[in-house]
Formats: sequence, structure tokens, C-alpha cells
Amino acid sequence: MLKRIIQACFLIVGGTLGIVLIPELFNVIQTDNFAFINNPYVSAILGAIIFYLITFWAIEYVVEFMKWLEETLIKAPITDIIFGSVGLLVGLLVAFMFGSALNAIQVPIVNTVAPILLTLLFGYLGFQVGFKKRDELLTLFRTNKKKDTDPEEVVEGASKLKILDTSVIIDGRIADICQTGFLEGTIVIPQFVLAELQHIADSSDALKRNRGRRGLDILNRIQKELSVKVEMYEGDFEEIQEVDAKLVKLAKVANGVVVTNDFNLNKVCEFQSVPVLNINDLANAVKPVVLPGEEMNVQVIKDGKEQNQGIAYLDDGTMIVVEGGRDFISKRIDVLVTSVLQTSAGRMIFAKPKILEKAL
Repeated sequence: MLKRIIQACFLIVGGTLGIVLIPELFNVIQTDNFAFINNPYVSAILGAIIFYLITFWAIEYVVEFMKWLEETLIKAPITDIIFGSVGLLVGLLVAFMFGSALNAIQVPIVNTVAPILLTLLFGYLGFQVGFKKRDELLTLFRTNKKKDTDPEEVVEGASKLKILDTSVIIDGRIADICQTGFLEGTIVIPQFVLAELQHIADSSDALKRNRGRRGLDILNRIQKELSVKVEMYEGDFEEIQEVDAKLVKLAKVANGVVVTNDFNLNKVCEFQSVPVLNINDLANAVKPVVLPGEEMNVQVIKDGKEQNQGIAYLDDGTMIVVEGGRDFISKRIDVLVTSVLQTSAGRMIFAKPKILEKAL
């Protein structure tokens, strides 16, 4: 079908150029043997035949170019196309205005060449400015919209986009959090995050490969089994190489929230004033509060770093350091909490066996 359309375009162009150029060509030759060429219909048919013959050589190249252009446009984000087209139209308008001003100058070469150069120059500049400044323009539109929004609309729009990074997808707990309903709003999966997951899943390293496949399984579960709205972001920030930097940029552009469990990405988001949700912070926040003097029943499973220490764990993974608990390894005992230490890695509880307290 595409070939037929291209051939039809060649016929139309050939017929048009035949009417305009073929009579002029034979006037230059100054021959009367082909006087019938002056007939516009004959010239159009002859030009169409010539261009139709050209298609047998050029059709494949044109088809490949059209398919490449189509794939490029399909892959490009709609915002890039819209703002690039708007910038192109503005550039052509500016070129037309300058060209009209130059028409007042009665210089043949300037009047002929300058409009073409201005059209190419301002058209290119307009497209590039519209394409590369799209993020700032989107932010400007959103800022103006917020100023004109009613308070009720602000409340309704308080639920921002939740943009998932690679680490939080591989972690897997995000699916359970979504299932409980604590994470509201739309979940956004950027295309560059999905590409990184696929790259990890195709790794030659078995551990990385399993982590990548686990991440893909988590995405399928979120999309198919859970009642949350999931959207794909097809765009890419080609000028940025790192996936984490792309996530921060996307959060700024989309006015969204980055969801992660990466400590470094968390700090980068905070530094750049980008909202971030760290599921490790959530996990620490929902752990039960333990106060000094409380009694607990735990099983000591191994030695501690210091002498006579034993190590136990709660069901949520919280470490309990039992002073004098080395003698109770592999036993379940009652302990009294002496102190609680909150660190960046989580919560740590210090305790001592209750039986020793009774002995004292």
C-alpha cells in the first residue's frame, strides 16, 4: 500500500514538473519537431511517465526512509512531537515575516535566496527550541494551572504520580504495599526503567538474571492482579545517561514522587527538592515500638560481636543484642529490653536475659 502511495506521489510530481519544465526544455533546444509538446496534457503525461520510470530505482529507498521516519515518530513521546511542531510553526512564521520585510529590497538574488535560507534556518531553530525546552514549558503550564485552580481541585489533585525505580521493583515489597491500598494514585513505570530490568534479566550472571526476572514478575503482578492504575512513560531523556538522574528529571517534569529503597537516590531527591517515598523508611515506621523495661520472648541464634553477647531477631527482622546471651544459643528465653538504638540501617534492640535479672 505504501509503495502505491509513493508511486502516485511520483506521478503527480512528474506531471506537474512536466507541465512546467518540458516546454521550456524544448524551447532551449529550439526544435519544431516536437511542437506537440507545448500541449500541457502531453507534457504532464510525459513528465508522469519519466517519474514513474524513476520509481523502479528509487521506490525501495523511499519506502525504507518512510518506514524509518514512521518508527521514529511512533517511538517519540507525544510531548516531543507537539512542542517540536509548535516550535517549527513559530520558526516558519518568523521566517515569513523576515522574508516579507526583505521583499521591499529590490535585489534579485536576495529576494530569491534569502526566503529559502530564512525558512530553513528559523524552521530548524524553532523546532530545536520547542523540542529541547519542552520540560520548562510543561512546568510553566503546570505552574499557571495551579495558580488558577480552585481549592477543591487542589484536594482532588493531591494524589501525585508515583514513579517506581528499578531497585524498588526488584525488592518486591511494593506489590504488597499497593495491594493494601496505602499507595494511592497512579503508578508510573518509565520505559528506561523497564529497559534496565530487561538488561538485568538477560545478564550472564545468575544472581542478576534472577533479580531481573523477579522484577518483571512483580510488574506483571502489579499490572494484572492489583486494582491500581498503572501507566507506562514512553519518553526518554537522551541527554541524560544515568537511570537515577532520568528518574529525578521525570519527577520534576511530571510533578511526581519517586518511590525507591535506594539510599543514595533518596539523598539525591532530597537535595534536588524532589518528593521521594522510601519503602525502607515505611518498614521502619511500622515496626512495633519497644520501650526499655519491656519483656520479650526471643530465640538466641548466634554469637554477638562482643564477649558473651547473643543475637536474636524479631519476626520483622529487627536485631536484638542479648547481653550475656551466649550461654542461651539455640534456646528461647525471656529478655528485658535495656535500650533501643535507631540507625540508618534499621532498629537495634539491646536486652538482657530475665533469668539473670531475677538472680540479681
